[in-house]
This record gives sequence, structure tokens and C-alpha cells, in this order.
Amino acid sequence: MLEDGRTFHGNSYGAEGETFGEAVFTTGMTGYQETLTDPSYHRQVVVQTAPQIGNTGVNAEDDESDRIWVAGYVVRDPARRPSNWRSTGDLGERLEAEGVVGISGVDTRALTRHLRSLGAMRVGISTVDLDPASLLARVKAQPEMTGADLSAEVTTASRYTVEAVGEHRYTVAALDLGIKRNVSRRLAERGVTTHIFPASSTIDDLLAVSPDAVFLSPGPGDPATADVPVALAREVLSRRTPLFGICFGSQILGRALGFGTYKLGYGHRGINQPVFDKTTGKVEVTSHNHGFAVDAPLNTVIDTDFGGVEVSHVCLNDNVVEGLRALEVPAFTVQYHPEAAAGPHDADYLFDRFVELVEKVEAR
Repeated sequence: MLEDGRTFHGNSYGAEGETFGEAVFTTGMTGYQETLTDPSYHRQVVVQTAPQIGNTGVNAEDDESDRIWVAGYVVRDPARRPSNWRSTGDLGERLEAEGVVGISGVDTRALTRHLRSLGAMRVGISTVDLDPASLLARVKAQPEMTGADLSAEVTTASRYTVEAVGEHRYTVAALDLGIKRNVSRRLAERGVTTHIFPASSTIDDLLAVSPDAVFLSPGPGDPATADVPVALAREVLSRRTPLFGICFGSQILGRALGFGTYKLGYGHRGINQPVFDKTTGKVEVTSHNHGFAVDAPLNTVIDTDFGGVEVSHVCLNDNVVEGLRALEVPAFTVQYHPEAAAGPHDADYLFDRFVELVEKVEAR
């Protein structure tokens, strides 16, 4: 039941019961396990536009966190039997085991078109309350995503470390606002040891590990509520410590530089979004999961408290800002996911760019 009253009937998929959240759609045709375990989907009911889901089952290796984070799951045609050499279980059974309420047999493309036309909205899925008026009233009583401060609900409880693979080169302090495992893996492959900190950490907490750079992670919620991470980012910028932000972290760094943020109509979610890198002149196929964006002019250098800043990446579908580059302090962001799992890997070079930024600062 959507908050505008549109109703879809289907079959229970996963756990029975009911759930509420923000209805969003993702266009990826693969990578559903990574989607389900991405903390950025906290409090969202995910609609899979691709019709067949669950074909490759689930395994113990592809999770991006310790649990499924989506509030609910909507699919059209769940696989009757998983078929993949890496599979260790069935998707529907895992959803049920983790208490995730889902629905199948829904025309997910019609639902996607509806959300694309009218925007992401609150939704409820229920096997308990089948009275339309009652369920609609309860959907409308749910909190909206605008104004939601969620990073504290998904962050790590205590600091942990992911060691560099091979020779250790640099140390990064990462603020966990909803980090995905593939971020630290990508850094580890480049000789970086990453210390992952809770979202409430202070600048002194981060400096205790003598970081060569700081990383602001992806995560859920409205960046306009994240005043504490924004203040932390400003302290890092003041120290001229190299700083890199991805997705929610990009919005946090954008706010720290003085820009506003706003909610997109239906967001960018999927693994086929075209982004123009103004630095290289190349178009990349990229993975996205964001419902908010930074509000900044596209074709000019903006004067900020930390010097000039320019938009470095732009989405070619709608001209949404997809990255920022500071010209006088060592900091940059991207709104999408260079750590994309599952794929594409066009933007993987951005981790090399991060390491090169650290190298330049170290060489001074």
C-alpha cells in the first residue's frame, strides 16, 4: 500500500507480518544480495525492477555488512530454485530467517513507473492487516525520509581495523556512517590499513591512529540532519588532512564546504548510471544508491571557507552533482559507488586517485 493509495496484491515472500518504509526502486539486474545488505537502504522498501530475483541464491561472501538492512522487499518473479556454484542457500529462506517482510508476484515495472512519475513515497507491506483503509492510515502515519537522522542506527558500535594487503603504505581513518565492506577491501588492495570508527567519533578519536587520510562513508538518511559529521569534516579540512567522501559522505563533505543538500524525486539506484568525469572527459557506467544530492553550480569555481571548489562529476541523465573537488585543500568526493559490488568497476580508479592525493601531501 503506497501513501497515495495505490495498492498492489501479491504473495508473501520472506517473513510474514508487516513492515513500513520509503518505497524506492533499483534497476540493477544483478547484485541483489549486496543491495539487501547495504546499510544505505535502512528504512527503505526496495523494489527490484528486474523481474527475476533469487536465481543465484545467497552465499556467505557477498554481504556488504553483517545483516540485511532493507525494511521490506518487492519482487515480481522469485526463483523457485537457486542455481549457482557459489550458492549456499535460498534468498526467500534468508529473508524469512532475518525477519524481512516481502511480497512477490507484483508488477514491479508498473510500480517503478509509478514511483518514477510521482516520486519515492511511504509504503506498507502486510500479511496481517488486509483492510485497505486501515493500512493506508498507518502508512501515512510513518515518518518521512526527509529529516531522518539514521547513521547512528547503522554505524559500528566500536572501532575495528582492516589491514592492508601486502606491504602497508598508508593509514586511513574511516567514519562509519553506513560503510560497505568493499570500501576497506578496495583500500586494502592498495596497501592501506583502514580503521573504521563509529559515527559519533571526534577528531581526537580519529587522530589517535595517526591517519594519513580520512574517509567519509556512504550511509542512509537525510544529510541535512548530520551536523556532527559535518563539523568533524570541517575540522579535517582545517588540518589539511586528505579527505575523501562517497555517497552520503559526499553530501557531508559538500555541507562542510558550505553547500546545501536536497531530496531527489525518486533518487538514483542501480548499476547502470552514466556519469561524466570532468577531470578526464570520460563517461563512466556507475553504481548509485542515493536519494539526496548536493546543491552546487555545475560550471564554475565556487569560493568557500576552504578555497575554490568545483563540481568534478555530473550525472548525464539529469545533471545532478555526482562529485566535488577542492582546489586548495586535499579533498574530493563522489556521489556514487566506486567500490561497487556487484560492479561495474569503471570508477575503481578513484581509490587510486585517493592514494595519489595522500602521496602528494606526504611528499610536501
